[in-house]
Amino acid sequence: MLIPQPPSAGCSAVGPAGPEPQPSSIDGRQRSLPDRDHASPRGPNRPGRSSTAVPDRSQAQIIAAVALGGILGACARYGAALLWPTAPDGFPWTTFWVNVTGCAAMGVLMVVITEVLTAHPLVRPFLGTGILGGYTTFSTYIVDAQHLLDTGHAATALTYLATTLLAALFAVQVAASLTRKLAPTLRHRREGARP
Repeated sequence: MLIPQPPSAGCSAVGPAGPEPQPSSIDGRQRSLPDRDHASPRGPNRPGRSSTAVPDRSQAQIIAAVALGGILGACARYGAALLWPTAPDGFPWTTFWVNVTGCAAMGVLMVVITEVLTAHPLVRPFLGTGILGGYTTFSTYIVDAQHLLDTGHAATALTYLATTLLAALFAVQVAASLTRKLAPTLRHRREGARP
């Protein structure tokens, strides 16, 4: 059973030549959809067809920042796994500490870039989504827990699931709170450094 889909954003009613392009303002900029989106006999509003709007320069920069940051973060996580390997049936300490330190760093980052500094628009996607998103690994967290369950270490698996989640939430909260308390000092030092 097909569920009717609403017209895609950026297209108006269908005329004799197909949908008329309308400006798109996802990122606040006005631009028309490319003509090639309307050339398909299936049309942009038909089920099974996705919008193929071309990203503008700022979207491409954000994607590049996230990708580069993700590579760096994943390499850091991989390096940590090489330096501190986990015993096959032991508590996955490396993944635990990667996730906890990554969440703490996210708490610091979010306070600094939203309350202390006026950051460049690419800082958040590069550091937050990219580096810290690539560094933290909640998918490996689940795989580690599944491995422990599969090998008969249910108590360790449940302990790992609970402690990682609680420690990660605690880390982001404490790091954000401490950074927020230090924010006036950081702002004062930053303003004092200006000529």
